[in-house]
Amino acid sequence: MKRFVIKVGSNVLTRDDGKLDITRLSAIVDQIVWLKRHDIEIILVSSGAVAGGRDELKIDRKLGSVAQRQLFSAIGQVKLMGLYYDLFREYGIHVGQILTMKESFSTRREYLNQRSCMNTMLKNDVIPIVNENDTVSVTELMFTDNDELAGLVASMINADTLIILSNVDGIYNGSPDNPKATVIPSIHYDHDINRYILDEKSSFGRGGMITKCNIARKVAEEGIRVIIANGKTDNILIKLYECPREAIYTEFVPNSNAVSNVKKWIAHSESFAKGAVVVNRQAAETLKNNRAASLLLVGVTDIRGEFEEGDIINIVEEHGSVIAIGRSSYSSKEAMTHLGRHDMKPIVHYDYLYVE
Repeated sequence: MKRFVIKVGSNVLTRDDGKLDITRLSAIVDQIVWLKRHDIEIILVSSGAVAGGRDELKIDRKLGSVAQRQLFSAIGQVKLMGLYYDLFREYGIHVGQILTMKESFSTRREYLNQRSCMNTMLKNDVIPIVNENDTVSVTELMFTDNDELAGLVASMINADTLIILSNVDGIYNGSPDNPKATVIPSIHYDHDINRYILDEKSSFGRGGMITKCNIARKVAEEGIRVIIANGKTDNILIKLYECPREAIYTEFVPNSNAVSNVKKWIAHSESFAKGAVVVNRQAAETLKNNRAASLLLVGVTDIRGEFEEGDIINIVEEHGSVIAIGRSSYSSKEAMTHLGRHDMKPIVHYDYLYVE
């Protein structure tokens, strides 16, 4: 059985006046039911809570952006889940809510707990509906947007495909407003296409196309197929599955080499890094050119910050660029004591190392 993660963006579920588009939400549910009946397991990552709250409550006092998001999301999440519950119930399908935070992915234990929860729901024929808990996610550890959350979920539960539904048809080879620009149908995960991407934010969400592209490339590198398509196109999910040649979309072709579950977790853990190690040029080149190499202390020139054994750390070149992320086999104090030695175990073993 195939497993799809479907992310529905704010601009898909929101009308021009900023309120929830119930008709569009209902159409998305109909398509998900169709996929489920064709033996596809579905995890839905849904935006729309803030729009739902904005639709319900009119405030007569000025609130800061954080307080406003907390208030609207607290009200809107209840409304959004109620709508999903009622719409899926018409088909006799159960759904369950998972509200999460970026911090909940910071340790291996919490990461595995969330994966276990989602797998249990799927085994019991329940569709997980995932969203960030905006009522408490107010620090620098917020997800960039739900694209990042969807990518992390797809990686965590070993999805076959991640579908990101936006309000554009895919990645264009120019500005979407340019009539000569066309959608790029296929992009290999290791191709750089940043020159095509405009850094425009969503009208109602937090992210933009650069975020979508970066997440898509990282997830595709882990061996997961990624599709960016227009969620406002009628029956787009059915077309992507049944007759893809008739649909307009961008597909990120995945890496054919399997990536371990531990490496998938580490790949998304850069923002959780407790500290960093600085490596010399030879060590940096070895890591970049040999994906099966571990980082030895002989190649480390400096330790930055404080960390414990088992913490996630950044690996940086001498000029400051992050080239890899890994799980440290030493505390920062112990690593500093053995700095430059070649007769010690690796500070980051290959199995716990992800090269950018």
